[in-house]
Amino acid sequence: MPPRSIGNATISFGLVSVPVSLYSASESSATVSFNMLHKACGGRLKQQYVCSKEGGIVEKDDIAKGYEFAKGQYVTFTPEEIKALDEKATNSIDIAEFVPLEAVDRMYLDKVYYLGPDKGGDRAYRLLGEALKATGRAAVGQYSARGKQHLVLVRPLDGVLVMEQLHYAAELKPVAEVPHPDTPVKEPELALARLLIEQSSAEEFRPENYRDTVRERVLEAIQRKVEGQEITAEAAPAETKIIDLMDALKASLAKKGGSTDEMKPAKRVASKVDEVEAPLKKRKAAGRG
Repeated sequence: MPPRSIGNATISFGLVSVPVSLYSASESSATVSFNMLHKACGGRLKQQYVCSKEGGIVEKDDIAKGYEFAKGQYVTFTPEEIKALDEKATNSIDIAEFVPLEAVDRMYLDKVYYLGPDKGGDRAYRLLGEALKATGRAAVGQYSARGKQHLVLVRPLDGVLVMEQLHYAAELKPVAEVPHPDTPVKEPELALARLLIEQSSAEEFRPENYRDTVRERVLEAIQRKVEGQEITAEAAPAETKIIDLMDALKASLAKKGGSTDEMKPAKRVASKVDEVEAPLKKRKAAGRG
């Protein structure tokens, strides 16, 4: 069954226009939600709004939207005023510039959509895709939809154009706000960490190898409840805490070395660890002498 388009737009760059159709690039496995019920009778509860000043229930027709510009002070807007503020949908993806694809940090990525050629746009669609592929660049522009103006990036992928909705710079918090240590890294620890990474490395990303096991577990529990079974919590596995960083690295390498046939044999891992530690042991012995 062919995918269903969720909208139409036109990519505009220079005097060239490319009519396209938008398609969802993912199918969300929504979080399993639970409803609020009355314990006594099992009836579903309804949400109501209560006035913080008068304490009474406020009906929908008596609700207004407001923006808090100072503590406890609001400026209100009517539905008509809010609608007037919405960005008018132009159905146009206006390209402003072309940048190297690797120049756009993944931090900016928000959502992804597929773009397919719309009626009469086959040649221009194919031309834009091939030109982007040949230059190694992506198109950056803006797209207005659902009352908002989005920052977007258009890039080629396996013969198809992909539109990535990006965060604006002001939406991202500065990384400098995150506290980070300035502790020096010891060479033996770095060597073992690199070896551990090599042991767990793969040449390509295979998303099909990963599943949302939490969602699966919740759905299984719901089915057991439907069938009248009781749900009991599983005992948490005992954790072995290794305080020393070197011990933790060596234990991790030993575990990886013997976990699967694809990993390097444990003996080879042990020999590598010995190679890393040998210079350190020599320096310690020289210091004692």
